[in-house]
Amino acid sequence: MQADFQVAIIGAGFGGLGMAIELKKRGRHSLVILEKADQVGGAWRDNTYPGAACDVPSHLYSFSFARKFDWSRRFAPQAEILDYLKRCARDHDLERHLRLGTEVRAARFDEDAGLWRIETDQGELTARALITATGQLNRPAWPRVPGLERFQGPVFHSARWDHGVDLAGKTVAVVGTGASAIQFVPEVAKQARQVKLFQRSAAYVIPKPDRPYSPLEQRLMARWPWLQTLDRARVYAQNETRVLGFTALQGVMKVYQWLFQRYLRRTISDAVLREKLTPDYPMGCKRILISNDYFQAIERFGIEVRTGGVAVVDETGLVDADGQHHDADVLIFGTGFQATDFLAPMTIQGRRGRDLNEAWRDGAEAYLGITVHGFPNLFMLYGPNTNLGHNSIVYMLESQIAYVLSALEEMERPGVGGLEVNAEVQDRFNRDIQTRLRDSVWGQGCDSWYKTESGKNTNNWPGFTFRYRRRTRRLDPRDYELHP
Repeated sequence: MQADFQVAIIGAGFGGLGMAIELKKRGRHSLVILEKADQVGGAWRDNTYPGAACDVPSHLYSFSFARKFDWSRRFAPQAEILDYLKRCARDHDLERHLRLGTEVRAARFDEDAGLWRIETDQGELTARALITATGQLNRPAWPRVPGLERFQGPVFHSARWDHGVDLAGKTVAVVGTGASAIQFVPEVAKQARQVKLFQRSAAYVIPKPDRPYSPLEQRLMARWPWLQTLDRARVYAQNETRVLGFTALQGVMKVYQWLFQRYLRRTISDAVLREKLTPDYPMGCKRILISNDYFQAIERFGIEVRTGGVAVVDETGLVDADGQHHDADVLIFGTGFQATDFLAPMTIQGRRGRDLNEAWRDGAEAYLGITVHGFPNLFMLYGPNTNLGHNSIVYMLESQIAYVLSALEEMERPGVGGLEVNAEVQDRFNRDIQTRLRDSVWGQGCDSWYKTESGKNTNNWPGFTFRYRRRTRRLDPRDYELHP
């Protein structure tokens, strides 16, 4: 049976667009990009909250094969990154391959035909290879707080910001102190009459080495691209060394912990408040955050910080862990994402009807974060254990894209109908990953979005990214079962 497309890609963020660009550069035009939203951009389309920006330098948080020389700042704001992704889609003629407003509900591997049957809300289509690029940070996590439905004022999540709500003169309760919250809290504080911040655990926040790029710098980089190449290499090398603090040389984190404590003392004058804002877990166990205005906003605007989280919500506000009621006009949740629920809520069925959710009942895992035994011709970008705490995820995506391209070449060999990773190869890889994670800073006892409820770390890559790139440079056929 002839498939509708050789390749179907789910998601039009960094991963999906990058994959499509590289496919077309190699003359592979039989592809479709399925995107449930009405435009491209992924997380940078969805997260429009005030102050949204990247925490990886712009020159490295962009494709090596689609350079931009006029970044406005060292750490680009959300709108600029979204414009960059739209430009990538336009410049590489991806728009004719896009099916926007098309949500994938399920996908089933048809063993007889050797292709994937993909069910969308716009009908069914088939493809020989299925590539998922849905990311890890696409489904907002709402805490289970009793009484939330009773609150009479506006309620929204930072990843679904309600720009129609006027915060001027309002008392705003913010629940959560993660990477999004430290960016939008200072902006909310500028508008609201009062901000009350409810944190379950404090975050390590260090200064952000941000600054605007001058017009001269932009012109020089456009004229001599090697200048940006050098800067990319410098930023990459600088960031790459930080993984040692998470793994082999965890004692190095004491230096960064001292820097955090010094920064906290300089920005927060009240000793009791400093105690509330000091984490009780090893630095690096959760994501380290960077900001130049989070602590400053707490100090300047007198933001009330409550620890222990939220016990219950009622019509007029919420009750903290100590039983004290706090009035509020607006509730904003900065509580992150369902990062360990890979590919949810889609239903993915492989050989013999095997359900991916059942295969992952003990936590998601994949060989190199890309392929799963029992699911031929299925490839994941930004899959299990490929997240980073120290460098650019775009670098990891480019590594995965190269690996998938080599897999597609393997599938074109005469007589090859399907490509499926060997079960023992996958098991051996993931046993090694989990052993290394247990010995890392992420295995030191704290809860984080990197882990499932059972405590398995399904998100992070525990090592150098250049080693990951070496392993993904080309698919080794010996790791796979080739179906006729």
